[in-house]
Amino acid sequence: MEGLIMTAQLLLGLSILVGLHEAGHLLTAKMFGMRVEKFFIGFPPKITGFKYGETEYALGAVPLGGFVKISGMIDESLDTNQMKSEPQPWEFRAKPAWQRLIVMLGGIIVNVITGIFIFILMVYFLGETYFPLKEVNKHGVYVSKLGEEIGLQTGDKIVAMNGQPVERFEDLRNPKFLLEDQSYYTVLRNNEEIKIAIPSNFLDKLSDKENAGSFIEPLYPFTVGELQDGMPAKKAGLQVGDRIVAISGQPVQYFQELRNILQENKNKDIEVKVERNGSFQTLPMKVTEEGTIGFRPEMTLASAKMQYSFLASIPKGTVSAFEVVGTQIKAFGKIFRGEVSPTKSLSGPIGIAKVFGGSWDWIRFWTITGMLSMVLAFMNLLPIPALDGGHVVFLTYEIISGHAPSEKFLENAQKVGMVILLVLMAFAFGNDIYKLIF
Repeated sequence: MEGLIMTAQLLLGLSILVGLHEAGHLLTAKMFGMRVEKFFIGFPPKITGFKYGETEYALGAVPLGGFVKISGMIDESLDTNQMKSEPQPWEFRAKPAWQRLIVMLGGIIVNVITGIFIFILMVYFLGETYFPLKEVNKHGVYVSKLGEEIGLQTGDKIVAMNGQPVERFEDLRNPKFLLEDQSYYTVLRNNEEIKIAIPSNFLDKLSDKENAGSFIEPLYPFTVGELQDGMPAKKAGLQVGDRIVAISGQPVQYFQELRNILQENKNKDIEVKVERNGSFQTLPMKVTEEGTIGFRPEMTLASAKMQYSFLASIPKGTVSAFEVVGTQIKAFGKIFRGEVSPTKSLSGPIGIAKVFGGSWDWIRFWTITGMLSMVLAFMNLLPIPALDGGHVVFLTYEIISGHAPSEKFLENAQKVGMVILLVLMAFAFGNDIYKLIF
């Protein structure tokens, strides 16, 4: 079931974004009087469709993409027969270069607008919930094995990033910061300030399956929340509001300590000491094979929330949207410099589906869709023939030089671009499968 939900979210998100992207090309083409022959979401074979005016609108059986076919344009269909006749007034090739440039940028512009719009609405309706760093530093941070490798320790209090004070804990894990060169944390440990440098290949390690995408989190004080029926905790008499203070003699203050102790005692009998209404009692129970006892923790770490008016949401959402692009650019820079492995940092459809997750969460769905919209705009702007960015390069050359590349050159460039894209798609799919297996 989880796999079906992941797939459904991926297909819905991509269908929305691809449909809007291709609509950007269609609308700008029609605006300049170009004839649009086909508008496809997905690739053939056709599942269903209809014709309205001069354009066939259809849904294709291969869901990972889409296209519009504009008369008089050398595109991924490589249909060059129409190029043998004289240009007609309604054809792409008959229009001024600046109009053709706008048409090629139409999909990218719509994706950018979509991404910004989603981020603005998310900020407006949800606001921002975060952990103030001063609250986190009352307890310190919990550090995974990867965090320990760079010199962090559980209980550290991080007070600055690159020498600048930090208000929110979430900023400590911002990819924009982690991708910067010579980044470092300032940490308070045993009343002494020390610097912890972030290695240039840190995100590469963070993307490893064993690191699960995280290296620090707040130390969470907690109480017992909702109990699961039929599980050891409820059978033993644990109650909502109890505070667990020890497991078989090992002191427990934070949820991470409880989690680690339970993982070490899978399928074993334990004694859980709890504080309830000012008194203490011990409850015997057996840990499950998964290393749980069956309750939802209520984290007692204080969080903060900021609400924004719609006008205030516009700049905030816009900045958040473009930060996605900035992060992509920095990540590509590190890949090209050899600091980050492409096999660990790049994902195809399977990897993206896993990001959506196995449960349907509309907030997460729209957040990821907004990010994908900005990423799709960025990727389409890359100067690769067969992508919009390749066409933009050739049209920019034509506008500046006053001479258009020959149709034969454009045809060959399109073929090269298609080969590049097929290789990249094969790599992405293969890499996803490899990461699933290994």
